[in-house]
Amino acid sequence: MIQTQKSYQINIQGTNQVFACKEDDFLFDAMVRSGSGPFHYGCCGGGCGVCKMKIVSGKYSIEKKMSRAHVTEDEQGNDIVLICCVKPRSDLEIMRVN
Repeated sequence: MIQTQKSYQINIQGTNQVFACKEDDFLFDAMVRSGSGPFHYGCCGGGCGVCKMKIVSGKYSIEKKMSRAHVTEDEQGNDIVLICCVKPRSDLEIMRVN
């Protein structure tokens, strides 16, 4: 029996953009593939801060270390993350913070 990955809908607040992201994909990678997102490319590894966004609603997991130069512990506690380090665990609503 073949298992399929769950896919979640990601809504970018303040835009009409919605894209799908599989549970094993990083949000940033899925956003780029879909042609969504209002920002430039960065390092894609948690170090540059270009993809800093707030998770407005939904569940997620942080799968890579984020640079504290770009996301402080307080910010992370308020659901501000680098989306190149995050995988969805439910449908999400996200927004740009920069």
